[in-house]
Amino acid sequence: MQTNDNQMPFPAPGKTAREDTAQVMRFYGLAGKFPKAVLADARRAAAALNDIRPTKPSPGNPGRVDLRKKFIFTCDPETARDYDDALSLETDRGGNRVLGVHIADVAHFVKSGSALDREAFRRSTSVYLADRVVPMLPEELSNGVCSLVPGEPRLAFSVFMTFDEGGRMIKSEFTKSIICSKARLTYEQTMAIIAGGRPPAGVSPRNGRIVREIARLAAQLRSRRFAAGALDLEVPEAEVLLDGEGEMTGIVTRPYDESHQMIEECMVAANEAVARELWTKGIKILARLHESPDLEKLEMLRADLLGLGVKTGDLSKPKVFERFLRQIKSHPLYPTISVMILRSMKKAVYDARSIGHFGLAKRYYAHFTSPIRRYPDLTLHRQLADYLVKPALARRPAQELSRWALHATECEQAAAEAERALVEIKKYRLLEAQLSSRQIVEYDAVVSKCTPFGCFVEIPEIAVSGLVHISVLAPSFVSFDETNHVLSARGGRSWRVGDRMKVHVAGVDFKQRRLDFVPCRS
Repeated sequence: MQTNDNQMPFPAPGKTAREDTAQVMRFYGLAGKFPKAVLADARRAAAALNDIRPTKPSPGNPGRVDLRKKFIFTCDPETARDYDDALSLETDRGGNRVLGVHIADVAHFVKSGSALDREAFRRSTSVYLADRVVPMLPEELSNGVCSLVPGEPRLAFSVFMTFDEGGRMIKSEFTKSIICSKARLTYEQTMAIIAGGRPPAGVSPRNGRIVREIARLAAQLRSRRFAAGALDLEVPEAEVLLDGEGEMTGIVTRPYDESHQMIEECMVAANEAVARELWTKGIKILARLHESPDLEKLEMLRADLLGLGVKTGDLSKPKVFERFLRQIKSHPLYPTISVMILRSMKKAVYDARSIGHFGLAKRYYAHFTSPIRRYPDLTLHRQLADYLVKPALARRPAQELSRWALHATECEQAAAEAERALVEIKKYRLLEAQLSSRQIVEYDAVVSKCTPFGCFVEIPEIAVSGLVHISVLAPSFVSFDETNHVLSARGGRSWRVGDRMKVHVAGVDFKQRRLDFVPCRS
């Protein structure tokens, strides 16, 4: 979300809306086309898919099991083109549930030290811009032989986790595999199945029950995480819609329902299982580290929220923090508050020396489930594969791992900034066009802060904030009550945090990253 106090270097818009993406990519140093040598390497690697066959374990080879007859399915957004994770569920002889998380075996195709590998390391992550994806791997792999498309045999790395009736993991196993996805479900289809609806064509009633059972298990895992102090900071995902000219036409908010939660919990479980297996055996990895926030920042957050009239309790206690997050979701300023909370947190990073994830309440955590789009996942795949042959083979030089961790973190942060910057540019263009055409578009706004010179407002519809200056609040003199943070005009009219008003745009300043609004007069 755009904020008025963020004055970090920011890319200027392109000369036209079509050129915005190229401008942002140049500003953040994002790679464009793949070099010819890398594409040639990718084509050669893709040809290796012809050599699909199960293998039995032998000295120096843990084998590759054949899972092609099992009901394994993917669940992704409707628009997804690369599918790097799939799920299955069975019951063991003791009646325990065995969840299978099957991840594309990208390391089979991307050999360490190859031109393809060097380029993947350089990019380190796929970047999801408003109008395109800048992939880590060429399409021959990302959308081709590495993608777990339905009805096609694919190489995978499978994590099997056994859970008791209470949702506690009691065993985990890892193996290379061959799978054949039986269904490519969308989140909407999965949600319909979870809600008890009829499964889509190709999914039998029995397999529909498996999907529902995985959702039930995921709900247990989610409940256990929050009971352990995990933080629920999920905000519905907002997607910017663009026309053929690159101009913004609207925003669609994607729900974060049980289907999304099911996938998230299964991936979190697999990531945790792999991290625990290697780290507890003394093998350092690229851990996904999220440290607890500094007490000083938590106190500043508490004071800032109190200024909004929001009481928090002792946020240094994880369970108090988690309870506060649940209670605050219905607050009219929740989008603003959630941003304030995120800013008080330390950023999650990759680290080879420490491990643990405060936000997820996990002692062991690393990224394993998205090797198509994240290089740290690919690194972990290689280490786990070596570990299954001989644990000593999985060890990497500490200096090398630290260098990889720093590079991956920097690339990830640049990608996130680029994604936000392009979206912000598109929003500014939309508001600028309204000004240029003298089009009055009314927005519902919420006051987020009062100052001597006016009030800042949040506009949830397009997720921006801006200033309503005191000179346009009322025709009469407006005073500021510093103690209660209230603006008041003659006649009894006042404005305080949480108040609602209708506004329209009055000024757009790309350079200063500033928006000005005026109240709509009834």
